Amino acid sequence: MTPRKAAGPSSPPPRSAITRLLNGVEFLGNLLPHPVTLFALLALSIVLLSGILGAYGVSVPDPRPVGSSGRADDGIIRVISLLDAEGLRRVVTGLVTNFTSFVPLGTVLVAMLGVGIAERSGLLTAAIKQLVLGAPKSLVTVVVVFAAILSNTASEMGYVVVIPLAAAIFHALGRHPLAGLAAAFAGVSGGYSANLLIGTVDPLLAGITQEAARLIDPAYEVHAAVNWYFMIASTFVVTAMGWFVTTYIVEPKLGAFDPKDLDPDAEPVNMDPLAARERRALMWAGLAALLVAAGIAALVVPSNGALRLPGIEDTLGSLRPFLTGIVVLVAVFFAVAGIVYGALTGSIRNDRDVIDAMAKSMGTLSLYIVLVFFAAQFVAFFNWTQLGQVMAVLGSSLLESIGLTGPLVFLAFIALCGLINLSLGSASAQWAVTAPIFVPMLMLVGYSPEVIQAAYRIGDSVTNLITPMMSYFGLIMAFAARYKRDLGVGTLIAMMLPYSIVFFVGWTLLFFVWVFALGLPVGPGAPTYYAPG
Repeated sequence: MTPRKAAGPSSPPPRSAITRLLNGVEFLGNLLPHPVTLFALLALSIVLLSGILGAYGVSVPDPRPVGSSGRADDGIIRVISLLDAEGLRRVVTGLVTNFTSFVPLGTVLVAMLGVGIAERSGLLTAAIKQLVLGAPKSLVTVVVVFAAILSNTASEMGYVVVIPLAAAIFHALGRHPLAGLAAAFAGVSGGYSANLLIGTVDPLLAGITQEAARLIDPAYEVHAAVNWYFMIASTFVVTAMGWFVTTYIVEPKLGAFDPKDLDPDAEPVNMDPLAARERRALMWAGLAALLVAAGIAALVVPSNGALRLPGIEDTLGSLRPFLTGIVVLVAVFFAVAGIVYGALTGSIRNDRDVIDAMAKSMGTLSLYIVLVFFAAQFVAFFNWTQLGQVMAVLGSSLLESIGLTGPLVFLAFIALCGLINLSLGSASAQWAVTAPIFVPMLMLVGYSPEVIQAAYRIGDSVTNLITPMMSYFGLIMAFAARYKRDLGVGTLIAMMLPYSIVFFVGWTLLFFVWVFALGLPVGPGAPTYYAPG
């Protein structure tokens, strides 16, 4: 009888090509410095590069018509050095004003004041919980994805509340909890830029887009609602795609849940329905929100409304005060509803609690504020040196030379944004780096900053699901490990990959149909094309 060989260490199972590729992306992404360090290095690089190119007299012809704002008399765009005495004086004296005048800073802080009250009072958590728990069993998947998308109004709430709640709901219904987690993760992160309401990301991205657009047109304005129409439509399309992938791809592949995989040490998610007091408070908070919305409508809808400019026949033109100040109105909307809910549930008892809620919401933005300081310097230096304009002219000339100036340029743009997002997971960090290059470039080809931003948001969202560089990826891994203790990064990525692919194809198709086939605006006052003048 042939003796058995001594058992040696088992070899690891072979990894798929996709897993090896994504592990490579994870490795390369880990080589990148922290976003704050990255922006500091980029700002320094701009100073050094401007000195070199300025010394060599690098310049390009200005394609803008004669007499355009910001156009030099000789029609030449030159790289301006920041390494000479004048440039260094400008750098030193401008550091503070670059930071304080950076548009995304103020708009995000103001929006978070109101959203913070609604979140800390428990209103947003209660609303999401009521929406999901109150849905018929046959519609649970649809409602989970839809609620996850809506939770993006309050940034991290979807990750912290909706995703573990969805997994617990699926488990309670006898379905695989990881399917519920995947559906919610797809809505929160894959559908990050879709929503029915203006959220905190909208003013953030609009401010960065405006700064980039002003490299070409110094007077250009981009308000927070410029992608609102397209994002509303995207909410329903992404919900449908999320339901389809969960029902027909992910859940069948997962199969039946094995109770042995459940982590016995995991803390259970609170699945209790809302108490009568919470339901009553939610109803009154909803009524308060409707009254605020009615009050805003009274200021906007009438032709002589206080938030409209008098004597302007163009409807969108007369609505400029409303569109420009929409961030303030969003903050008021959430603050009033949050205060009403908190007062009725006891989570807000006096003015000090309201102030504490606002202060805590500001505390969550501490890293963002640090990042903005360096991002603002990068954007300002890019503007001062005119490197953005030079790169935009050269890039647009390249697109024209290869004939890639039609709508198909956005297919490449969306794919490129999705690829960059694999290594740079922050929406604001990625857009602050890429907007000064791509917004002016595509403006010179003839497309508006509003449409460019809408396309960027697709690419930025769809690959959030498959990149370990996404800031909440580790948290999702921890939630998933409650139901599969040996879960690895590759397993989670493989589970989410079908969503990423379907979202990319379906959302991009919606963009082309919406913008180019139907000719619809992506938001109020948002043109499709840009004509210098």
